[in-house]
Amino acid sequence: MKKKNLIGIIIIAMIILFLAGASPFFVVDIIHTAIVVQLGKPVRTITEPGLKFKIPFIQDVIQFDKRLLDYDSAPQDVVTKDKKTLVIDNFAKWRIVEPLKFYEAFRTQRAARSRLDDIIYSELRVDLGQHDLSEIISKNRSEIMATVTKIANEKALEYGIEIKDVRIKRADLPEENEKAVFRRMQAERGREAKRYRSEGAEEAQKVRSEAEKEKEILLSEAYKKEQQLMGQGDAKAFGIYAEAYGKDAKFFEFMRSMEAYKKVFNEETTLVLTTNSEFFRFIQKNK
Repeated sequence: MKKKNLIGIIIIAMIILFLAGASPFFVVDIIHTAIVVQLGKPVRTITEPGLKFKIPFIQDVIQFDKRLLDYDSAPQDVVTKDKKTLVIDNFAKWRIVEPLKFYEAFRTQRAARSRLDDIIYSELRVDLGQHDLSEIISKNRSEIMATVTKIANEKALEYGIEIKDVRIKRADLPEENEKAVFRRMQAERGREAKRYRSEGAEEAQKVRSEAEKEKEILLSEAYKKEQQLMGQGDAKAFGIYAEAYGKDAKFFEFMRSMEAYKKVFNEETTLVLTTNSEFFRFIQKNK
């Protein structure tokens, strides 16, 4: 009878504990890890999900999200290598990889974000301070961010934090410096443009000179070849004429006279010559 009463008392006590929120059981979700704390001191780390046990009233459970978390800092000033001030707005992706270290260092995620702010900002200030403004804005930002991520992660690991990525969301000039820097950049671009135009004009003149030179050489070669061909043709023609003339001199004389008549006479031609002129020898009537 006493044993039955004892069991009943235990069951009633457990029901009361459940109703009072002091259950000895708790659930760790798949996206969480947990630290079991006894009288303020961590006694157990739980990384696997499932139903777990704790001692009511003596032990508490603190759970941490093990997914990637966002860190978004307020814009802060950074001085570049060429002494320009930039207002940097950056963000990072991080997660808790060692819950016990994290709990011992920070207790809460809010405190961890404050420490992340110090770590990341200090690395940004150091690394950006080794580069000129133009490199940060356009050329080497990815490489700089990779370096910042690597070094910041090395420092954060001692607190049980892994920093996966650090990025610059926006980089602006302070309002008081923006116009002066833009004017200076505009002047520099203007000087570069003039230099490019001057170099282009010089190169164009070289190209034109080379083209003119090649043109004169081609024309000279063409004229030379033309004269050679004309000379060869004339020589060949003269040879043919000489051979023909040698066979029948009178026929040649007749043909030459006919060509002369053809060139001289037309409807408006008037010639005054003696009747016994040699020019009329082939058109005179035989008497």
